[in-house]
Amino acid sequence: MILIGQYDSPFVRRVAIAMSIYELPYEHRPWSVFANAEELARYNPLRRVPVLVLDDALELVESSAILDALDEMVDADRALVPRAGGGRREVMRVCAFATGLADKAVSLFYEGRLHAEPSSVWVGRCRIQMAETLDLLERERAARHTPWWFGDALTHADIAVACVLRFVGESHPAFWDPARWPALAAHAAQAEALPVFQAIAQPLTVSVSA
Repeated sequence: MILIGQYDSPFVRRVAIAMSIYELPYEHRPWSVFANAEELARYNPLRRVPVLVLDDALELVESSAILDALDEMVDADRALVPRAGGGRREVMRVCAFATGLADKAVSLFYEGRLHAEPSSVWVGRCRIQMAETLDLLERERAARHTPWWFGDALTHADIAVACVLRFVGESHPAFWDPARWPALAAHAAQAEALPVFQAIAQPLTVSVSA
């Protein structure tokens, strides 16, 4: 399999971490959505990452869809999300909030780099959406007294939250406040201490040059 995208993307990184945990080998092509746009377009006309090219050459896009396929490649007891039921819905709900937060963080990041005069309306809206989502996740994580979000075992929710928090901290350092969101900060620190997170990491190096 081929995984396309840089590890500074929270979406690419969450896929790569899951693949490592699942012991699924892949070739990594760290393409930029700007610098490598035309190469990327051959696999995804949206020119977005991640893209996972399966061994049969089928291209999968969007991190949640990719992970859904990867989950089917391992035994149920190794999957990072339950196959069905309430437990699955709870994990997927947290993942959805985390990836939605990532979408807003990416949008805000590019707003300040693609426009000489960023829209104050858009910037304000993104910041409110991000802050209130972080508030929600903070309350829910603080209410849980388990090593990971849903117990003793790591899930996709833990990975998604940790990956987006690293991106938010690097892309919006003046916005991210560990004192306001201490449970999330502790969660991210615990995840980042794991060898798999340390091995699959890249400082934010986004370029908007074509």
